[in-house]
Amino acid sequence: MPKAKVGRKKAVLSGNHYTSRRFDVVAVGASAGGFHAIAELLGPLPANFTGSILVVQHLDPARKSLLADLLLRHTALHVKQAEHGEIMLPGVVYIAPPDEHMLAGPGKIQLAHTHLVRFSRPSIDLLFESVAGMYGSRSVGVILSGTLKDGSAGIRAIKEAGGVTLAQDPAEAEFKSMPQAAVATGCVDYTLPLNKLGITLKNLYEAGSPKSYG
Repeated sequence: MPKAKVGRKKAVLSGNHYTSRRFDVVAVGASAGGFHAIAELLGPLPANFTGSILVVQHLDPARKSLLADLLLRHTALHVKQAEHGEIMLPGVVYIAPPDEHMLAGPGKIQLAHTHLVRFSRPSIDLLFESVAGMYGSRSVGVILSGTLKDGSAGIRAIKEAGGVTLAQDPAEAEFKSMPQAAVATGCVDYTLPLNKLGITLKNLYEAGSPKSYG
């Protein structure tokens, strides 16, 4: 799959490029500087978006997370903190709770307070690997601003499972190391500035025919 050129119109998917594809789940990973990036990603998505969006951002485990409430101001989608065992619905953004790993089960959210993975809980890699294993080519992975390398193994897992992978352009990310590590794997299909990421994700879904969980 060709890599997009940052800053060019070719970077935004259009036409029938993904007509035969169906995307059910979007996994999003962010760390430091991630709030603005997540808000920008979700902004262009319509209220009738047909995929479930699972978001891991590294947060202070000692504080109650307000991320879901804050993101509601920036998107037409419903945003909520994930609960163990709840059914994944289209058009809903699920935020991993602080200090809990979030995984995608068969149509359901799974939370686990197990060991740290690469110094993190929640782990972006664990989320992405679970999405890749459960949804394969029907999955999309997005890596945004952040420190360290969490998400690079997960991006590889989604790519190897046949899914589509995107990353924020490290040159414009507030914290570059996480998107840089993802791009360095060679498994990122589209490396884009923030103002193109959400539009590209929207176009992916409009061009394909995602399943509704119903």
